[in-house]
Amino acid sequence: MPITPASVAGLPGDLLAAARTLQPRTVALRRELHRHPELGLELPRTRDAVLRALADLPLTVHRGTTCSSVVAVLEGARPGPTVLLRGDMDALPLPEDTGLEFASGVAGAMHACGHDAHTAMLASAARLLAGYRERLAGRVLLMFQPGEEGFHGARYMLEEGLLSGPAGEPELAYALHVSSTVPSGGLHHRPGPIMAAADLLRVTVTGRGGHASAPQDACDPVPAAAAMVGGLQTVLTRRVGPHDPAVLTVARIEAGTTDNVIPETAELTGTLRTLSEPVRSRLHDDITRLCRHVALAHDCTAEVTIEPGYPVTVNDDAASDALRRVGQRVLGARACVPMPTPLMGSEDFSYVLQNVPGALAFLGARPPYVDPATAPPNHSNRVVFDEAAFPAGVATYAGLALAATG
Repeated sequence: MPITPASVAGLPGDLLAAARTLQPRTVALRRELHRHPELGLELPRTRDAVLRALADLPLTVHRGTTCSSVVAVLEGARPGPTVLLRGDMDALPLPEDTGLEFASGVAGAMHACGHDAHTAMLASAARLLAGYRERLAGRVLLMFQPGEEGFHGARYMLEEGLLSGPAGEPELAYALHVSSTVPSGGLHHRPGPIMAAADLLRVTVTGRGGHASAPQDACDPVPAAAAMVGGLQTVLTRRVGPHDPAVLTVARIEAGTTDNVIPETAELTGTLRTLSEPVRSRLHDDITRLCRHVALAHDCTAEVTIEPGYPVTVNDDAASDALRRVGQRVLGARACVPMPTPLMGSEDFSYVLQNVPGALAFLGARPPYVDPATAPPNHSNRVVFDEAAFPAGVATYAGLALAATG
């Protein structure tokens, strides 16, 4: 059943207060995960911490077989729909330089995107919802997901039957994502596309090597690769309209071994971000054609590979509006902030939203002592998140589930 104005109006008025009473648990789990970050799809220590946090709750818990996922089901007292809540668990491969007392103890790994907070907030939301089990008509499907940072963890969980298990197919799905650059506690939302598709571009330009003093006797791939960089930006401005943005960044160029040798090959690597599938598909063709033709103009060849990444994250209009209304009820009207534009980052909750109506929203978590002008963003080695924002996330998760099943 959809979230209705009546179900939102009927939400308990003390959800945020209840979430605050759980703050010691939320912070303790978050800091435990932060100290011991794990990467990718296999997160044994993180999974065990989640299982311990849920162990005394009336949940049916399933472990993933192809990755370290955890799926927990809270059954309501009466029959009804299923609502899915997602929290991702994996960290990023970078060193931490925050100076926090609970900073990462794992070299080259850091929870720089707030997934430790997402996991802790979802675990506390499960505890909060367990206290309201008698008023639930339906069930809550808690999705603790590994491998969001480029490993397609949500897709693995879907392939394992996330949406077709004993809990039944969810009718709604929601996720929250903390942001270190917006004021703490605000819920930032929008209908439609909220995050971009992300594809990996690789181009290998092949010419003919030779002596750097005699380029006429060789076929230099470097000028061809350099021409591609500018040409690719022209593709965006001449093939994509201004109201359907796309971003193409060539982030790496590699060629040659020394100053007096023309290399045989040059390589470009970059990322393509788009907000609609038609533009995404068209740019795949345009980029491939441009690189091959530019190479030919320089008497070279180009091998172009575009590896599809996460799809566009598209919020369902009705589900997004319901999230806004729940947020206003639980956090207050001023806490809910409409986003004027999508972000060009990507998110594999998009796989879930391709199958289930739902929405992702951003929870502000910029500490009050951090200068807004210089706040380190998500994925920075110096990023910090305001733990005081966590009760807002816990209460929002709980409010969404209660409004959908109450």
